[in-house]
Amino acid sequence: MITFGGNPLTLVGNQLKLGDKAQDFTVLNNNLEAVKLSDYKHKVKVISVVPSLDTSVCDFQTRNLNEKLTQNKDVVVLTISNDLPFAQARWCGNSGLTNVVTLSDYKDLDFANKYGTLVKELRLQTRAVFVLDENNVVKHVEYLTEIKNHPNYDAVINSVDQLL
Repeated sequence: MITFGGNPLTLVGNQLKLGDKAQDFTVLNNNLEAVKLSDYKHKVKVISVVPSLDTSVCDFQTRNLNEKLTQNKDVVVLTISNDLPFAQARWCGNSGLTNVVTLSDYKDLDFANKYGTLVKELRLQTRAVFVLDENNVVKHVEYLTEIKNHPNYDAVINSVDQLL
């Protein structure tokens, strides 16, 4: 069970566990082009899932993970939300980050349904973080029980460091 401000909500889909093979999914980039997990072969992938980039915790999570992890060319941070691609593009332009990747699942909810991050009552993503190795095996997974809370950034960074 997850909560938002202490109010219980329902997650849809199956949650991933350590050691699972992550499924391919299709989302949209800021140019409304289809992007798949398989487009990032041979990289360590951090999938940072946020309800909306326009909130302070989501903004911090996206900035923090990108600033700390994207200096290594073998790592990509994919921030996924149900924000419209136009809103994500605006956020990217205002963020000052040059290598941030924001992807929208608003259209088909393909990612949310496969990764168990869809909040049924809100049609938003819950807050979660996944670290996948080059073969898309889940090496770190965190579904936050309270959507307003921050993920364990140190655990994410340590998981990535162990893969490099």
